[in-house]
Amino acid sequence: MEYDALLDRAYSSLPEKAGSGARFEMPVVESFIQGNKTIIKNFDEICARLRRTPAGIMKFLSRELAIPMSKEGAGLVLQGKFYDRLLNEKLKKYVAAYVICKECKKADTKIVEVERGVKTIVCEACGARSPLRV
Repeated sequence: MEYDALLDRAYSSLPEKAGSGARFEMPVVESFIQGNKTIIKNFDEICARLRRTPAGIMKFLSRELAIPMSKEGAGLVLQGKFYDRLLNEKLKKYVAAYVICKECKKADTKIVEVERGVKTIVCEACGARSPLRV
């Protein structure tokens, strides 16, 4: 009897299964070069598919490419000429570090601030937590 109660309590504390069962598909950067600037025209779509804030992705890309950037409408304007291949590589690096669960390798994660300045990735599929370098 006591075992069943403990088991029920353990199951109730597990996170709800998130995700539709469909495989995660990495978003592809669609960009064009205009003068000395590169414009990622599907930036809002990328943020929505990754379930991350535009500010977080912008901070990562700005640091990786060592350039200033600004958000204009649904797009992102990068100061400099960058081709899709490089931008997709950087986005893939972001996904590996900030989106994919380290335990089950699923993309059903969210970033939670544990303490002031300390953030962790929490997997909604398996419940794993892993610290983030910010």
